[in-house]
Amino acid sequence: MIADREYDSNEIVKAAKEAAMTVVIPLKKNRKEQRNYDKYLYKIRHLVENAFLMLKRWRGIAARYAKLAFSFVAAVQIRCIAIRANVLV
Repeated sequence: MIADREYDSNEIVKAAKEAAMTVVIPLKKNRKEQRNYDKYLYKIRHLVENAFLMLKRWRGIAARYAKLAFSFVAAVQIRCIAIRANVLV
């Protein structure tokens, strides 16, 4: 489970561990008990968020104009190819 610092609570961490998840949440500044987390994996989260933001910038995906699921998936794939090729960035 990768989350922002605001989700660093004992209840959330406990629930994630009970569900057999690896917790990757940075610690709040005022946390007394320290816990280790994978800082590299947390940095990768930023790249995933940016990819979703780039997808949302395309009006056809944000408004979900494609009514059928396969049409929507095709639109997302075309946009991902364009983003990867730096055509529509």
